[in-house]
Amino acid sequence: MHKKMTITLDEEVYDGLYRMVGRRRMSKFIEDLVRPKVMDTSLDEGYTAMASDEPRETEAVEWCNALAGDVANEER
Repeated sequence: MHKKMTITLDEEVYDGLYRMVGRRRMSKFIEDLVRPKVMDTSLDEGYTAMASDEPRETEAVEWCNALAGDVANEER
């Protein structure tokens, strides 16, 4: 859910923002800049870093598949 907010900027800052990102993209641009400062994203960043570690991900998939195979072979 989005909330509407009114902010006040120096005219030069506004003009530069307008030139750089355009009128319809200002909110997204500002949100992207502010979000890391006000949100605890350390877990998200950690998960992103882990997912980009391809050797680790390959090893994790192999481990999960082996574990699933072990469970499937258990007698009930």
